Amino acid sequence: MLHSFWLYLYIRTCCGRSEYFDDCLIRNGLENLLVLTSGAKMYSRSDNSATMTLMEEKDQNGFTPHPETEGDITIEDEVHVTDDALIYGVTDNPPIHLTILFAFQQALLSLANQLALSIMVAEAVCGETNGMFKTRLLSTTLFMDGITTLMMILFGVRLPLFQGAAFEYTVPLLALQTLDPERCDPQIITESSFYNSTLNISILVNRTTSADDILYGQVQKLEGSLMLAGFLHFLIGATGLVGVLLRFIGPVTIVPTILLIGLYMTRTAVKFISYHWGIGLMTAAISIILSLYLGKYLLPIPVWTRKRGCHTIRYPLHQVFSILIAIMVGWGVSGICTAAGVLSHEKARTDVGIDIVNNASWFYVPHPTQFGPPSFDFSIFVGFFIATIISVLDSIGDYYACAKTCHVPPPPSHAVNRGIAIEGLCTTVSGIMGAGHATSTYGGNIGSIGITKVGSRLVFLVLAIIYIAFGLIGKFCAVFITIPHPVLGGALITMFGMFIGVVLSNLRYVCLSSTRNIAIIGTSILIGLMVPYWTELQGKDLVLTGNFRVDNILKTLLGNANLSGALLACFLDNTIPGTLDERGITSWQNIPSKTQESESLVTEDFKEGIEVYEPLFPQKWRNSKILKYIPFLPDPKKKPALETVSSVNYEENTRV
Repeated sequence: MLHSFWLYLYIRTCCGRSEYFDDCLIRNGLENLLVLTSGAKMYSRSDNSATMTLMEEKDQNGFTPHPETEGDITIEDEVHVTDDALIYGVTDNPPIHLTILFAFQQALLSLANQLALSIMVAEAVCGETNGMFKTRLLSTTLFMDGITTLMMILFGVRLPLFQGAAFEYTVPLLALQTLDPERCDPQIITESSFYNSTLNISILVNRTTSADDILYGQVQKLEGSLMLAGFLHFLIGATGLVGVLLRFIGPVTIVPTILLIGLYMTRTAVKFISYHWGIGLMTAAISIILSLYLGKYLLPIPVWTRKRGCHTIRYPLHQVFSILIAIMVGWGVSGICTAAGVLSHEKARTDVGIDIVNNASWFYVPHPTQFGPPSFDFSIFVGFFIATIISVLDSIGDYYACAKTCHVPPPPSHAVNRGIAIEGLCTTVSGIMGAGHATSTYGGNIGSIGITKVGSRLVFLVLAIIYIAFGLIGKFCAVFITIPHPVLGGALITMFGMFIGVVLSNLRYVCLSSTRNIAIIGTSILIGLMVPYWTELQGKDLVLTGNFRVDNILKTLLGNANLSGALLACFLDNTIPGTLDERGITSWQNIPSKTQESESLVTEDFKEGIEVYEPLFPQKWRNSKILKYIPFLPDPKKKPALETVSSVNYEENTRV
């Protein structure tokens, strides 16, 4: 009996799916229990990814269990689970050591993106030469990533989602950088006047603006603009306006809009890699080789366990961390070239940022208004608001993708509204903290769930804590901002390439044989590229209204590729006749109607029920009548049927 008890605990720990074990226990009896013999279940991806196995390798043709006897229980067979089965579901809690390991894996997966976007913001606000500012900005970015992820899991949509820095919010900053290249010049003379009451005259005084004044002035404009955009983002979720947006905005509008973001950000990649094309292209080539050419190869990794001693497991480590490995290799090559005296430009050398690391404090706590009190810039706000609409629609798609990956029902409307509201609230906080950008759901981490087969909320809670810790360790951030620019440029090639590819994949929802759709998408992209280019060519003489502030606002709006492209695409898509199926809205949203929701919940083979979306608030309040008037809380009168795994489907998916 004691042996059976320990075997029971062993299987629960290794398989992580207690309902599978219980079902097998009931159907077969303890004496005939068929279990995994070497620690975990083999699983695989079907989309050209590698298969990870924690089972003992017996020969080159496959994996066979290792028979062993435990009392009167014979372990001699292997359980075969479907390729898309998760090892740990949304509500499962892996052992603490595995939880930390999985969380670090997810953290490292998106670290390069956070670093790249933080440096892009620093470049846009004239802070590229201020090492202390860049350290604090990266610290704030990582800290807010952790806070937003924590809030999303505890109070938002409650799926295993990582909230990272959103690239959509950098477009208005890049527009400012392109249209006004002299804005960072500290020698610009500004004229200020004051009235002398004694002499009854006005006196004009010329002064030179310092680099710090320009830097913090730019950041303060971002703070106020981002706070207002975040507040509107919050209202969209809290009031349930998401459904209204989905009526008018579909993939025909979203694809050209987001595609213009990726095309516009290539300017940053070119700027970074131009300091040394050799190192940059080498970094990009390494990441492409590891992630694509070697994508099907399983890397043997030596491990040690108390039960089996030293053995090897196979896992696509090089594919999961391809960009991070490429950055490390490129960083090392830059260090060797720096020591050899081959590199001349300081942006490509590794010895330039040593003082930054030495002067950085070990611990730094990001705090509100750390870069000064917020101000407001209307042109930046308009760019942020457009990015907000894009971010909302993108996040909704990620929510449904995560639910499908984790084998749980599609998120109900109250969960979607709550998730959007939390994103908006944290965007407002990011503005107060001076991050210069919002946070949004990262699809890459959802894809990682499909690779690792670990969708536990606990893992992502630990991930949030890790990012908060990263943000509090000043030395950690200081080390990463010293990465040479050519290395970052090479990484951006891969990241932006994947970004553009993912955007184009949304065209599968659209009828591409329709002349209507092709014309709208093509014309919107063309106008989105033409207007900013024309604005850049005209320079300061583009708009002359007699009011400097109005001129600046109009030039910034015209220089924003998103504005012209998005407005034209949305207008044409909603005025030119076309069916919902033709426009791709029906299949893109993939949201079940209220009448079909119950039927869908019964027929789908979900591993967990709708209860995963239940918000955290007292049980006694959940039957309150007032909840039906709050869009982000579940209506107590609408109780969807809880999904269960049918025995028929289960036997089809698990063959003993």
